[in-house]
Amino acid sequence: MLTVTGGLFAGATAIAQEGAAASPGGYSVQLGNGRNASRAGLSWETAPWWGSAGEAREGRWSAVTELGAARWAAHGDRAPASVWQVSVTPLVRYGPASLPGLFLEAGIGASVFRHTHFADDAISTAFQFGDHLGVGYQVTAQHRISLRLSHYSNAGIKSPNPGLTVLQLSYTYLP
Repeated sequence: MLTVTGGLFAGATAIAQEGAAASPGGYSVQLGNGRNASRAGLSWETAPWWGSAGEAREGRWSAVTELGAARWAAHGDRAPASVWQVSVTPLVRYGPASLPGLFLEAGIGASVFRHTHFADDAISTAFQFGDHLGVGYQVTAQHRISLRLSHYSNAGIKSPNPGLTVLQLSYTYLP
């Protein structure tokens, strides 16, 4: 996984999209809620390093890398009450030609948590994989909103592996 992520960073150069200049990347604020915790994060998204405008009937494809930091807060009296996380996530986006502005996104990335205990659970390893599925809308050229379901777990590297799942609302500003 780390080799793939390293390769994605190496390839993180902007490409020209057919008929339009590539986005320069952007900054996001994410707020989410899960079963035992809430998550607040900030991230930076690279310019697209892969993409295709495609035929009008096929839609648009692009790939970016998202670098982020987040603070998780446990619900109720759960302890430890908070934990910090840093992450890197390659994301692939698809926008159907028939619905301009709408997009679907998916990605699998790597995260590191500051502690291996959080919200009355032992997450066992500081290193966690993050799986993400989302849907969003490009409101204007500079503003995007999305809803993303994210799941973090160590993929069975060590037990216990309770995982953390959160539904997040995200706002992205593209300068």
